[in-house]
Amino acid sequence: MALNLADKQAIVKEVADVASTAISLVAANYRGLTVSQMTDLRFKARDAGVYLRVVRNTLARRAFDNTEFSCVNEQLTGPLVLVFSQTEPGSAARLVRDFAKDHEALETKFLSIGGELLEARQLDAVAKLPTKDEALSKLLSVMQAPIAKLVATIQEPHAKMVRVFAAVKNSKEAA
Repeated sequence: MALNLADKQAIVKEVADVASTAISLVAANYRGLTVSQMTDLRFKARDAGVYLRVVRNTLARRAFDNTEFSCVNEQLTGPLVLVFSQTEPGSAARLVRDFAKDHEALETKFLSIGGELLEARQLDAVAKLPTKDEALSKLLSVMQAPIAKLVATIQEPHAKMVRVFAAVKNSKEAA
């Protein structure tokens, strides 16, 4: 289907708006996927809160100008599906990794985080990044550990004294 100039400008604006707020990008070759498989991927992306779009490479290059994803312009070749993470850096990578396990036709080409172009083999490392809730819980546990150790240290002399008194009591009762 041929696009007129207004349609192309709307697509470029939409992708540029998403790219300006996105945290990470995963680009994958979708050649070989059926329409129902692509529809399934779109549903999973929507459920994961990930923006997924198939865009002509020339339009994507224009959309990525003045964004941190301009580093990928030279890599935009062939049929690509662009998957943007809006909230967490690893959500798009997790979606593509998990979907590619069941559908070998989906082949990751490259990814980008923070203005850096990463190779496709780094997809698994990015997918293993913690979610926001996981990162916050780890941070809180690290912050709580010194306080818990301080409280345990302060309580230990009293607890030791109680154990000594209990041992003396038990030894006197046994005698």
